[in-house]
Amino acid sequence: MSRIFTVSVASVYPHYVTKAERKGRTESEVREVFEWLTGFDDAQLSKHLADGTTFEDFFAAATLNPHVDQITGSVCGVKVQEVEDPLMRQIRYLDKLVDELAKGRPMAKILRS
Repeated sequence: MSRIFTVSVASVYPHYVTKAERKGRTESEVREVFEWLTGFDDAQLSKHLADGTTFEDFFAAATLNPHVDQITGSVCGVKVQEVEDPLMRQIRYLDKLVDELAKGRPMAKILRS
């Protein structure tokens, strides 16, 4: 079991926001990415962040978007579609979406719409 599974989403969330904001994106766009991937609305996401929910419990409670299979590419040199552990793949999906946001990709393409 990877250590990241027991880390709280709230402890990593500010890093996602900082990464996006450094490239001219907003926290609301980061939240939109979270909502698209997990199905959590703003209030639900805020509750998970306030409660210190671990990545394991966060994704266990999530209803993943049916189009996650369209998320492809590499994060830290690892192709997300080749990650074998389902939970690690979900975390990598989130990382990839935030990376795309920070790289200036249009929101419509990030959300696979």
